[in-house]
Amino acid sequence: MNLALLSAFAALMVATRFNHFGDALHLPDASMALFFLGGLYLRRHWQFVALLALAVAVDWVSIEYAGVSDFCVTPSYAFLLPAYAVLWYGGRLYTPRLDGRIGPLLGAAGVGLVAASVSFLISNGAFYWLGGRYENPHFAEYLARAWQWGPLFVRTTMMYVAVALAVHGIVAFAQRGRAAHAVDSH
Repeated sequence: MNLALLSAFAALMVATRFNHFGDALHLPDASMALFFLGGLYLRRHWQFVALLALAVAVDWVSIEYAGVSDFCVTPSYAFLLPAYAVLWYGGRLYTPRLDGRIGPLLGAAGVGLVAASVSFLISNGAFYWLGGRYENPHFAEYLARAWQWGPLFVRTTMMYVAVALAVHGIVAFAQRGRAAHAVDSH
């Protein structure tokens, strides 16, 4: 199950990483959500490293061979490690509380929202302040840019997280129903 889920996450990352917000033909980038969900469901450190390596590889291939702009690849690119780690380890820390009931599922969504927001602030802040793309960076401009892009990245992340948690809840509900039916039939 664990390797199958990791493979599914990897396939979704490869399929979506090229498009941050999606369009009529492409799903939006699922990377941030996959790191949170990976922490929630996969949990192993080597799987975090594997997904991180895949993200870097997809970026490299998309820039070198698919003509995607390298505008975002600056010294700040290294800050994707802590940005994605916030997501992964936020999910990993919440895992023991996740049991398929509505309260813990909503709690997972709340942790996902906080982790996605912090992750965005790390990656976006590093890009703005350390990326060398802005001649005279100042706090007011940073806040304006963070407010412009943050809700889009966090909303995209939460869309995927909400779908995954809804599926988790439906599966858990069905399993509880089957277990109750098995007890009643004995």
